Amino acid sequence: MPQTPPFTGQLNAGSYNKNLYQTKEESFPGLYYHDNNLVSGSLEALVHHLVPTVDYYPDRTYIFTFLLSSRLLIHPYELMTKVCHLCMEQQRLGDAQADKIRVRKIAPKIIQLLTEWTETFPCDFRDERMMRSLKELTHRLTSGDEVYRKAVGQMSQGLIRRLTVLSQYEEALVKINATAAERLTALKAKPQAGIQRDMLSICNDPFTVAQQLTHIELERLSYIGPEEFVQAFVQKDPLDNDKRCFSDHKKASNLEAYVEWFNRLSYLVATEICMPVKKKHRARVIEFFIDVARECFNIGNFNSLMAIISGMNMSPVSRLKKTWSKVKTAKFDILEHQMDPSSNFYNYRTALRGATQRSLTANSSREKIVVPFFSLLIKDIYFLNEGCANRLPNGHINFEKFWELAKQVSEFMTWKKVECPFEKDRKILQHLLTAPVFTEDALYLASYESEGPENNMEKDRWKSLRSSLLNRV
Repeated sequence: MPQTPPFTGQLNAGSYNKNLYQTKEESFPGLYYHDNNLVSGSLEALVHHLVPTVDYYPDRTYIFTFLLSSRLLIHPYELMTKVCHLCMEQQRLGDAQADKIRVRKIAPKIIQLLTEWTETFPCDFRDERMMRSLKELTHRLTSGDEVYRKAVGQMSQGLIRRLTVLSQYEEALVKINATAAERLTALKAKPQAGIQRDMLSICNDPFTVAQQLTHIELERLSYIGPEEFVQAFVQKDPLDNDKRCFSDHKKASNLEAYVEWFNRLSYLVATEICMPVKKKHRARVIEFFIDVARECFNIGNFNSLMAIISGMNMSPVSRLKKTWSKVKTAKFDILEHQMDPSSNFYNYRTALRGATQRSLTANSSREKIVVPFFSLLIKDIYFLNEGCANRLPNGHINFEKFWELAKQVSEFMTWKKVECPFEKDRKILQHLLTAPVFTEDALYLASYESEGPENNMEKDRWKSLRSSLLNRV
């Protein structure tokens, strides 16, 4: 039977050319092309276009694009219901007297479509309604044929394995967060007990810390499903009578967890800088994290780089003027220039293109690493979604928008598949993931305790924080 080739993650600007797949289904009423590229269509026509026939199989870029973006308009389980209905109606799979030769021709193609769906969007099948439809359709396809039964068995096992691994990861995240909360509680109870447990006491090599940060980034990237980018922005479709839009399951939990990791790293850097009592030690910590950030840039880990810069630019850190006067800031200035937000992050986008090109021609696994500044990636997708309507004035689906969404997400799909080549250091990872981090108020208090308030507003805030956090006047 046809095998599912690995998804390349690249969609050409020309998108899907209908001349490559000339079949009856191509001319299904309701599909519209411009320069041989599919640009719009009715939902019914686009669903028909997804379903294989005896002499037609949809282009893989179309499958990915439609499965990804159709959730802006229809629940995945509703799409699966339509696909199952079409398969049974068109191919007479529900008919016990159906032509067995016809079924043998179509079954491998339907199984391949289902395999691509379960491999690329496994989280869709956390919905029991999806699983019921999948089992019903595959049962009809495989009845009486051992070859197809085996293929379906492999597909089902692969899906269960992916969902199990995903659940284990999510459970591990809960445990990590619980440990971090426990350590913070312990620190509040006995502040002096954890005061020396800083990054430099665990590892003073910036390159090693940058490698461990990259481990965390690549692991967390790998568990974000492509559908999360779209489901994070799902809104009520005016033509959909169902008022519940993905309200029955978590839409983008791993994406949200990844954003939370960025925030944690920023606050961890700020905490490590504000924690030391001595100015000389604070300056040394700043210089250390500047070097870590530079190593992240060299690796292609832009997310950790930006998180570190964000931590250093937090007000409680940036106000430590006496500390910064002891720091050689030339390297930091260069990094800030690379991540300068002006001209829509032009410098960063140029560096990202360079890293992406390096990844495409890489001779080693290290050269393949590209960890984008994630918040900006989400922002780009958000504005693409907000800036283009899902439907055209005639009610048809705006498929040009779907192509653009798929192009952005498919590039991410390539980046997230890279395996981290660096050796893990459990102690460093444990610190990065669970070390207590100060709240913004606690950071300000530590900052004022290190370098006193400079004006009346800061003095008032210092007194207020001492009263509320330390129960002192």
